[in-house]
Amino acid sequence: MVTAVRLSPAPRRPVSAARFPALRELGPNWYAGVMGTAAVASAGAGLPWRPPGLRAVCAAVWAFSVLLLAALLAARCLHWRHHRDRARVQLLDPAAAPFYGCLAMALLAVGGATLTVGRDWIGVRAALAVDAVLFTAGTAAALTAAVAVPYLMAVRHRTGPGQAAPAWLLPLVAPMVSAALGPLLVPHLPAGQPRATLLLGCLALFGASLLATLLMLPLVFARLLTGGPLPPAVVPSLFLVLGPLGQSTTAVGNVADAAPGVVPAPYGDGLTALTVLYGVPVMGFALLWLALATAHLVRARRRGLGFSMTWWSFTFPVGTCVTGATVLARHTGLTVCTGLAVALYGVLAVAWAVAATGTVRGVAAGELLPARAAHGG
Repeated sequence: MVTAVRLSPAPRRPVSAARFPALRELGPNWYAGVMGTAAVASAGAGLPWRPPGLRAVCAAVWAFSVLLLAALLAARCLHWRHHRDRARVQLLDPAAAPFYGCLAMALLAVGGATLTVGRDWIGVRAALAVDAVLFTAGTAAALTAAVAVPYLMAVRHRTGPGQAAPAWLLPLVAPMVSAALGPLLVPHLPAGQPRATLLLGCLALFGASLLATLLMLPLVFARLLTGGPLPPAVVPSLFLVLGPLGQSTTAVGNVADAAPGVVPAPYGDGLTALTVLYGVPVMGFALLWLALATAHLVRARRRGLGFSMTWWSFTFPVGTCVTGATVLARHTGLTVCTGLAVALYGVLAVAWAVAATGTVRGVAAGELLPARAAHGG
């Protein structure tokens, strides 16, 4: 008599561990590379002093930012599809969740660069269509992040004042990027209500982001003064504070530039005056913070600071200061503002080259996206 033996099927390997293992540790902080690349393109195209060939270089950098954005969006979709457990961990991690604001800013930055410099390659009509789509998606993502991340920090994350980090500003500054780039679309809308609605909407986004930043920034500054120096690996994130400073100056200047003929004359004149009365003091504080962050960076470098993705914090925030100084140069006519914009752009270009080189080396060496993490927690 033969007894049938039922063989149980071999256990199936989890899809998340078998598919795209190198993407398991891919977080939303990678969008910072897209933001920094787009900033090099748009800030360079808007400089008050433009050496020959700079715009062509900026157009090539813009094209690279488009490719980076497309590749990263696809990679992040695969990450959520095949490593959803890890994606949920990142969302509930108070150190990683604020970087979800980078998605919105990446969309907005590439959209703005498309309209300012990408149009040289694809034409104004196509550039306008691309920017309209990315601006709409980016603004929706920015508002979502600005509400959802602080909500998660309040009800799910467990943080204390001693854990305050500059990255906490990221979801709050995202609406400010919309406020700065939205005015570029105003002249392309029908006159009357559509233009006024978008312009004043950008002004509302400016206020929402500014007030939220003013609530958060004291926590970051207090942590820095009372909690001791940040760990070396986190020190580059101090440059993130420059983001809301330079971006808000850019926003109020761009709103003022788009105001004539859109809002009544007294308000338009008031916005022009606000550009200088607000922008000059804020850019002064930005330079003060830049010096402070640089001092901390030198100290951390002496203590063995190595490359990490936080080095992209040197790019986009500095880029906002470039555009902020450019706005002040346009509204004041001061040579010193022009010189500041050009000098900061030089810093931005060097920072981008260093961060890009480090990222390529880290990926090639398997240090930034280690495949072995697919089997870990």
